[in-house]
Amino acid sequence: MPIIRVRKDSAPVAKYADMFSAMGTEARLRIMQLLLAAHPVGLVVGDIQEELNIPSSTLSHHLEKLKSEELVQVRRESTFLRYTANTEALQELLRFLYLECCTRNKALKPEEISRSCR
Repeated sequence: MPIIRVRKDSAPVAKYADMFSAMGTEARLRIMQLLLAAHPVGLVVGDIQEELNIPSSTLSHHLEKLKSEELVQVRRESTFLRYTANTEALQELLRFLYLECCTRNKALKPEEISRSCR
C-alpha cells in the first residue's frame, strides 16, 4: 500500500475547511445559491429574507459568517446592504478541490466534472 504524503503547509487547508464549514448549513448554502443566481448584481438583505423566509436576526448571523470567511461581499447602498457572492473565493475553493481530486491523486476524471458543470 503506497504511503500518502500530505503537504506540510496546512494554512490553506485550514482556510478552505473554514470556508466549507461556513457553507455547511442549509440556510447558508441557500443564501449562496441565491447570490450566485443573482451574480454579478447581488441582492439586498430584504430580498434574501423574502426569498428564504428567514428571520432578520438569523439572516444577519448567516450573512456575517459567510462574510467573515470571504465567501460574500457587502456594500452599502443608501440605507440598504447589497450582498454578492465572492466568485474569486469560490473559484479558489473549487481549484483546491480540483487539484487534489483530479490532478494529484486522480480520484475523479476532469472531463466528468466539466461535463456535469454544463
